[in-house]
Amino acid sequence: MLEKLFKLKANGTNVKTEIIAGVTTFLAMAYILAVNPAYLGQINGATAGAIFTGTAISAAIATLCMAFFANYPIALASGMGLNAFFAFTVCGAMGIPYSVALTAVLVEGLIFIVLSLFKFREALVNQIPQNLKFGITAGIGLFITIIALINSGFVVDHPDTLISIGTFSRPEFILSIVGLLIIGVLHHFKVPGDILLGILATWGLGIVAQLCGWYVVNPEIEAYSLIPTFSGFSIEAPIMFNFDFAYIGSHISTFIIVVFTFLFTDIFDTVGTLIGVAEKGNLLNEKGELPRAKGALLADAVGTCAGASLGVPTVTSYVESSAGVSAGGRTGLSSVVTAGLFLVSLVLSPVFLAIPKFATTPAMLFVGLMMLSSVKKMKFDGDIADVIGGFLAIVIMPFTYSISNGIMFGMLSWTILKVCTGKIRDVKPVMWISTGLFVIYFVLKFIGIM
Repeated sequence: MLEKLFKLKANGTNVKTEIIAGVTTFLAMAYILAVNPAYLGQINGATAGAIFTGTAISAAIATLCMAFFANYPIALASGMGLNAFFAFTVCGAMGIPYSVALTAVLVEGLIFIVLSLFKFREALVNQIPQNLKFGITAGIGLFITIIALINSGFVVDHPDTLISIGTFSRPEFILSIVGLLIIGVLHHFKVPGDILLGILATWGLGIVAQLCGWYVVNPEIEAYSLIPTFSGFSIEAPIMFNFDFAYIGSHISTFIIVVFTFLFTDIFDTVGTLIGVAEKGNLLNEKGELPRAKGALLADAVGTCAGASLGVPTVTSYVESSAGVSAGGRTGLSSVVTAGLFLVSLVLSPVFLAIPKFATTPAMLFVGLMMLSSVKKMKFDGDIADVIGGFLAIVIMPFTYSISNGIMFGMLSWTILKVCTGKIRDVKPVMWISTGLFVIYFVLKFIGIM
């Protein structure tokens, strides 16, 4: 039955590999179960427990949609960055009520469904130039890398140089590097599940460090206990269908701006993630196109609507899925496993939440390495639009901490250079539309309403 559903043999994989990949992806992105309640739990009308439940269930729904709509090993959950914008800008600085913000996410999801059905997003994925695709993949590799280094305290902020190296004596610093070396050794000897074992080994060493007194629990600096405890644990119902459509009529311009921001960011974050993960997993066809892109994008759109209905912001494809792909995941069975673990987390959340960020750092660093290798496929001596567009996609993602920024500047520069070098016929309709969206975004940013 599994073979018929997911075509395991045709994709060069098996049940064991897919299970390992699904678990690896889940562990790499399980931090969202802790981050989302922390970000959103303080909003008036929300509670941390309800956000946790909504996050887990919406992630499971969206990831199952990805499995059955597209048969891809890509997991989804409330997007990092989008959840911060939702909590701190929309509900915070702008003072928009929680129910109205959720309504904006729902409207965005419905627009996504329409765009997916009319194949605009599919065309966007498939018609991006090859050099840009490789640049996006490499850029995401660097983006993952800097996230991982920040999570482990290896990279810290600095008032003069913006970033600097962290404190060598901190256990998070040392153990994250040890974990990477463990994965490296396991990978060398071709041990199945090398990335997953690296995560678990790093967590285990962290527990030993805590028991020995080297790792000191201090919630004020986000150093939480690494030992699971079920004391005081309970499951809280999610906030269901908390929408307010009445607000739209009297605040239409503000509402449109919020929807557009969610829409713009999610479109290009999702496109970048799909391209990056698919290219790394050899899921693109000989033309560089993503088969079944429509189903993958529809899963993203349905997930966003489901998330809004469960009280959480935009659900999107997770770049951490590349950890599962690097572990051998090639089909939707991997996504089914990840979705199942999100549901299991509802009753075993103390276990999953005890896994620290620094334990997933080695996995993300290794995945970053694998994705950065796509730069070898780029052409640096060909068309200048391809060269500069791909280069900007690579460097802007990590340095602005945004996948969508990298895609935006990469695609925008590509289009402008094509026009300026007399190759306007190379610019396909979807690239013109994307350029138009970028211009709108720039204008709104320039006049200060986004």
